[in-house]
Amino acid sequence: MDEINYTAMVEKALMEVVRDSLRHIATHGLPGDQHFYITFKTQFPGISIPTHLSERYADEMTIVLQHQFWDVVVEKDYFSVDLSFNHKRETLTIPYAALTAFADPSAEFGLQFTSSIANIPVEEDTPPTEPVEETIEADSEKQGEVITLDAFRKK
Repeated sequence: MDEINYTAMVEKALMEVVRDSLRHIATHGLPGDQHFYITFKTQFPGISIPTHLSERYADEMTIVLQHQFWDVVVEKDYFSVDLSFNHKRETLTIPYAALTAFADPSAEFGLQFTSSIANIPVEEDTPPTEPVEETIEADSEKQGEVITLDAFRKK
């Protein structure tokens, strides 16, 4: 009998928190000072981002959903959002399996994802991978600023 992969089960459940949060802002917008940092692997299969971004952020990128974002669309396996880069509106499509971190600093809430969950059956045993400690913020107002997510990690 196969062992139960609790890590994959928990990550699937936590990914639902991300989906529900995105559904909320798609319908109601962001309340108060809340804002999201979403970190993802830029070369992950199914990612659709402008070429200039995938060239600049060859491995990982963090987007900030705060002031300038539009048209959040939440699907079962991915979400899309329009963001402004250098005063040009661009659409990003991001599979949930590409996510490595999700944080809402205003709520002191953060999640890290250690494995690709989209194509992993809950029963499969997959060793976790280590997430990158630093990411680049790609918000139009603070483009290029290096941030760390350590302050938002649960210990």
